[in-house]
Amino acid sequence: MIQTEEPCPCMSEMSYGECCRRFHEYAEKPDTAAELMRSRYTAYYLGLVDYLVKTTHPDKLQPNYRSLLEKTKNNTKWIGLEVLSSSMGKKTDKIGKVHFVARYAEDSKEHLMEEHSRFRRYRGGWVYYDAAG
Repeated sequence: MIQTEEPCPCMSEMSYGECCRRFHEYAEKPDTAAELMRSRYTAYYLGLVDYLVKTTHPDKLQPNYRSLLEKTKNNTKWIGLEVLSSSMGKKTDKIGKVHFVARYAEDSKEHLMEEHSRFRRYRGGWVYYDAAG
């Protein structure tokens, strides 16, 4: 587990304690879609399966999502995140989009994942909806 004073894995330039920890502990909900996306990246980094499941829209939650996360969390090393842009997804919006690039290693090979993620409000908070085309 990462220490509170260490840099947040989401590369926000804040410590984990100032950034994503409060979301992972359910002390607060992210105000923006970009905050949720960063907190989800950090949850992947830390292997926080429950958080990833809870922050996925129920309409998009695949039955095997939890088991897939459990199976792959120890074989994937997340090594970098760059948020390229975001639109909407502010405190008063109902939808938001975040374009990002994440780097990770699997089986000693480095990979790059680029995604235009879509987020929606659900029960008073932001949730991941899907990847836009």
